[in-house]
Parts: sequence; C-alpha cells; structure tokens
Amino acid sequence: MNRPAAGGGLLVVGDVVTDVVARYGSVLAHGTDTAARIRTLPGGAGANVACWAVRSGCPEVRLLARAGAESADWHREELERAGVRPFLAVDDTFPTATVIALVDAAAERTFLTDGGAVLRLAVEDFAPTMLDGIGRLHLSGYLLFAGTSRAAALLALRTAVERGVPVSVDPASAGFLGELGPRRFLEFAEGAELLLPNADEARLLTGLPGPESAAAELSRWFPRVVVTLGARGAVVAAAGEVIGRVPAPPVREPVDSTGAGDAFTGGFLAALLAGADDLAAAVEGCRAGAAAVAAVGGRPPPVR
Repeated sequence: MNRPAAGGGLLVVGDVVTDVVARYGSVLAHGTDTAARIRTLPGGAGANVACWAVRSGCPEVRLLARAGAESADWHREELERAGVRPFLAVDDTFPTATVIALVDAAAERTFLTDGGAVLRLAVEDFAPTMLDGIGRLHLSGYLLFAGTSRAAALLALRTAVERGVPVSVDPASAGFLGELGPRRFLEFAEGAELLLPNADEARLLTGLPGPESAAAELSRWFPRVVVTLGARGAVVAAAGEVIGRVPAPPVREPVDSTGAGDAFTGGFLAALLAGADDLAAAVEGCRAGAAAVAAVGGRPPPVR
C-alpha cells in the first residue's frame, strides 16, 4: 500500500488534564479509608502523546489544547520542559480538565473524569498556520464527544486533509464512545488515514470480539488501523486485512498503566515521521508503551 511521505513535524489537537493518580494495594474499602500513594501530575491524552513523540525522537511537536486559567501556566511550563511547543487557549470560566486515576496493585487504572475546559476548545482556537511545516496531524478522540470541541477538531481535520497532511485519530475512551455511538464516531473521524483504538474501543466500534477481526474491519473505513493490546502488543491492519502483529516488551515491574496507549501513539507517530513502515513503527510504539507502564503518570519520566 502507499504510505504518506515521511518528514515534517507533528501537530496534536487534544487535551491537557490535571491527573490525580491514586495507587493502592488492597481492595477499596467502601465508606471509609483506603491507604494510597497519591500524586498530582500533568496529563491528558493529547498532551501525553505530544510528550512521548518528543521522547521518541520527533524534533518538532506542537499541541493545541484548552486549559483553565488556574493552571494554564503550569501546564504550559511542563509542556515546554518536555520539548513540546504549546498552543494553549486559556479558559477564564471553566477549570482545566481533571482526571482521578485509581490504580490497583496490578497497575490497571480506572478513571473519574471532569472534562472542564477540554470540551470548550473552540474553532477560534485553531489557526491553519499551526499546520505549517507539519507532516502529521493527530486528533484526540475526546474532542469528538462534545459539540464545541468537536467543531474545532473537525475544522483541524478538514484543513489538514485539504493541505494533504495525513491525520490520525485515537478514539480515546470506550466509555464515552459508547455514549456517543460507534456509527457517529466513525462518521466524525472520516477523512483520517489512521485509526489507533485499543482492543475495547475496536470491539465497540465493530461489534466483533477479536482484535484481529476488528482491526481488519476498521481498515475498511480507514486506510490504516493499529489496535493496541496492552501487554500483548499491537495488531496492524490495512485494506481489510491484518498485515502483522507486534509483541510488547516485557515489563518486569509494572507500576501504572495510565497513558500507556498515549505513549504507544507518540512512539508510533514519531517513527512514521522518521520514515518507518507500520510494523517497525508499532515496535517503537510498544517500546514507548512499556516504558510508560514502568512509571507513574502518563508522561515520560524525567531524563536522568
């Protein structure tokens, strides 16, 4: 199959989130206290993807997102420290989105999500010049779940397609995807040349139980599909067929799976922009995802 040309930078249109990560080792005790280790960290699917793309070698990464005035400066500084060029719209009415991530002893996470300013990203926040010098646009699917942010995301998608910039979309949340409806999501994402769902999202979008069959079916809608399988790696499909499966590196001591899928996406897109084919890019994505599971939070750990 023909692949888009490599090169150029990455523009992520997505979200910044304040993550409150609570790691606990025992069963949650309803109605009373459960001991936990709690940290407040910068996060957000779009911001995480951008930071992992930088860590994976992409030299130019930009992020468009919306944050509340109370923490916009902190988020901007954290993104710049990670090497991301932020285009942060500041919301004076709604606070930055907040996610409480409950992480159990097996490093599996459950989210409580307050969308806050994320879902207020507006068409006025996007400028076509943000695509100058960009080789790929990536959309966080969270933006498609509300009318205001959806309009901004679709404007960015249409503008990129008109300029010949390939677009990838991450469905982002099986829970919110179920509320929106699979068919509506697929219609909104039309024009993207790459879809990056996890296994649950792929299953929901197609009604098919297996990740391979779901990946193949989705690649009838989108030219390229990569379904992430967590510790089992990823499945790559194109033109209605599975073209390969990539294993994930073992993680000796998993700590927190928050952001592992975002890390995969960042690593995968960075590799594509560097000229890798889909399977080689999936290897890099799996490597980044494994590194994410070994650290707390959704961003790359600091370089020591």
